[in-house]
Parts: sequence; C-alpha cells; structure tokens
Amino acid sequence: MNATTNIQPFSADDFANALAEHNYEFAMGQTVKGKVVSVESSGIYVDIGAKSLGFLPIEEATLSGSSRSGDAFPIGNEYEFLIISSQNADGEVKLSVRRLLFKQAWQTLKDYQTESKVFETKVIGTNSGGVIVDAVGLRGFVPRSHLTDATDLAKLVGKQIPVLVLDADETRKKLVLSNRQAAKLAAIGQLSKGQLITGKVSNIRPFGAFVEFSGVSGLLHIKEISQKSVSDPTRVFQINDMIKAVIIDIDESRDRIALSTKLLELHAGEILDNSAQVFAEAEERLEKNISKLWEA
Repeated sequence: MNATTNIQPFSADDFANALAEHNYEFAMGQTVKGKVVSVESSGIYVDIGAKSLGFLPIEEATLSGSSRSGDAFPIGNEYEFLIISSQNADGEVKLSVRRLLFKQAWQTLKDYQTESKVFETKVIGTNSGGVIVDAVGLRGFVPRSHLTDATDLAKLVGKQIPVLVLDADETRKKLVLSNRQAAKLAAIGQLSKGQLITGKVSNIRPFGAFVEFSGVSGLLHIKEISQKSVSDPTRVFQINDMIKAVIIDIDESRDRIALSTKLLELHAGEILDNSAQVFAEAEERLEKNISKLWEA
C-alpha cells in the first residue's frame, strides 16, 4: 500500500512572509561585505544583501589612508565595509571604508603590542616632546626618551624607524611607541648563548655589575665574576671599565642578559689577580671552557 502524503501548497504570499521574517537588521559597528552597484558624485551605492542598498559617502571612501574618488571602486567589485549608521525609514545604512581601516589598524597594533613585534614606521613630524610617526596608517608618538638618537629630531622626518608598541588605546586615540626598545629587542635577537662580548661597566651594585654592549645591557652577577668568592664587585671593577664577558643566558621575555667572566678563568681567582691578561686571552680561554657552559 502506498501511503498518502498531504502536501500543503506554498503560495507567493507565504514566500513573501518568509522573506519578511528574515533578519535584515544591520547594526552600527558591524563589518559587512558588499558589491558596488552604482557610483555617484556624492558617494557609492553598495549591495550588502539588505532590502535597500547601502550608501558609502565619498568622504568615507578611503583606502590605505588615502582619499579615493568614486571611480576607484569599480562597479561589480566586492569590498568590506563598516556600518556607521542605523537603518533609516527606507532600510538604508551608511557605510565607511576609512573607519574600517582605522578599526583594523588599531587591532593590528594591539596584536603587535601583545606579540612585542618590531615594525617600521615613517617619521612625519616633530614636537618638543618627540616625533610623530605613521604607524599602520595611524598617527603615533615616539617620546624623545624612547628614541635611540634624539640629538636632531628634524633630521628624522621622512626616515623609517623601527618601533615597539608601548600603549595602543583606541578609545582615547592614544598610540605611544618606542624606538629604543625596538632597537634593544633587535640587538638581543642578534646575540646568542656562549657568545664573547666586549662592553663597558655602566653601573655597579652589591649583587653585581651592569655591562653595556651592542646597544643592550647585561648583568654580571657577583657569583659569575670569578671561581673564587667575591664579596664586593667594586674591588674588581670600576664604572667605565672595558671588559670581556661571556653570555650565559638570554631571557627575551624579561629583557635580561646574564654574563660571566668566571668562564674565562683557567684557575680560580685569575680575574681578581690579573684581569688584563684574562681579557687579552679571552677567545682562547673561552674555547677551552665553553663545554662548562653547556654542562651547567
């Protein structure tokens, strides 16, 4: 026996009602894709899948930070847009490319901050406190104290400088960057454990000496000065002394470099008795002792 199935007819009115129930609401701040259907002098009409076309005012039609005329958006091409107004009585919404790019740029910079990523920016101006840069299409500020060379700010205009993001606050439109930190991170990236360095003692504390080299600073801990116990680093080194040391650890996440002169000693206390000879023979001594570093 064949079962009988009752099929209810689906009329044109039913179809229209089904369409009416579909959610065509578009909210401000929403990103949508749309196809250019018409270009006028005042702006561009875009099909975003709504009951009515979306409208992109010409002043909001920007790309890569540069103003574009309507003919730069060929009919039939598809782009992403940011909705910047609620639907009016006719169901039309206003769109923006410029604000979408800014929104994307802020997110990119926040990601760079999270990743501690070094990237290039162009200096576009100066003020008494530092320089203004173009950072991914946004205006950023590099304070004078965060420049590697702040002797002549005017000479930096037009130049590319590497930076790190210190603060990216979209709400307050505050973007602060550091050229000095970027240079430091880049310098650390060129260093390696077991590398012999030449540097200058820049500060001495009870726990050890800080040594500046290659644009960075490392700590020569008191326990790494000599195989023989050292009670006071000032009895071994003075500020501005030029020394040689071995990199024994690099912690990029904490921006710390650990150094050792103990690794250059063939006998306990040589650094204390004749540091000049130890430094003069540093390369040969390190070659003999390098295995101790990897065994530690």
